[in-house]
Amino acid sequence: MTGPARTHTPKSDRGRELSAFLRSRRARVSPAEAGLPQGGPRRRTPGLRREEVAVLAGVGASWYQWLEQGRDITVSPQVLDAVARVLRMNGTERRHLYILSGLNPPLPESEYDRDYLCDGMQRLIDSWLPYPAHILDPYWNAVGLNETARLTMGIEEQDNCILNFFCDDRYRARAMSWERNAPNVVGQLRASLAEWPQDEGFQILLDELLNSSEEFRTLWAQGDVRRPGQLRKELDHPVVGALHFESTTLQVPARPDLKLVLHNPVPGTGTAEKLQRLSEPEVRRATMRQVAG
Repeated sequence: MTGPARTHTPKSDRGRELSAFLRSRRARVSPAEAGLPQGGPRRRTPGLRREEVAVLAGVGASWYQWLEQGRDITVSPQVLDAVARVLRMNGTERRHLYILSGLNPPLPESEYDRDYLCDGMQRLIDSWLPYPAHILDPYWNAVGLNETARLTMGIEEQDNCILNFFCDDRYRARAMSWERNAPNVVGQLRASLAEWPQDEGFQILLDELLNSSEEFRTLWAQGDVRRPGQLRKELDHPVVGALHFESTTLQVPARPDLKLVLHNPVPGTGTAEKLQRLSEPEVRRATMRQVAG
């Protein structure tokens, strides 16, 4: 925590937004909510005073005044966290405070319990039929899928998709684009591990992959990092033949711990017509026998 680098620098647009944002958050927190003793001089405006925020956050009164004025000062994540705590900011507001202050924001967190949106997301992927769609948790476990995802990719709910990708012989036999997509899958896992370095679940998953797949070990040693995006996938389905997909991974802002994976047929490949066939009862039963075998 230091003083202003340039005390007379005009406010930038971001500085003005920071100033307005902090004032609005301060005005909504009462002294009682902040744990301050009642009584004292009559207040002209609701909410906390600047000096009260400074004391509760453990920073200097002048420094907090400079921050709220949007001046060009040096801030640290620890101090911003203290200010966010005093002003009772939720996860979205805390990330906004980081961005306005010019720092990399913390990872998004869900403000809701683990069941929030789950029913709605299941209805969403069911409405995607006859095309495949599924939902992944942070560790690549399939926590939701529609019937076509089950029939085309052979996955079941709670299957781990990255373990299936590297360690399931049935998936490997079906995945015609495996070699092309494997580096992307490993790079995405590395990006997730960098964002959650202390998360035991990721470390357990990584250890299992390193111990189970020589191909994974080789790709992991290359050190590449990738972000989720759109992949082309080709699958050799045992009943309807070759299926060609554009696979797009989306994140739901209200549930940033979940990823929605939607598959669209590649035009001109006959995939859409084959997926329609999979919805026919006889073809679906034949596919289910193949999956079970």
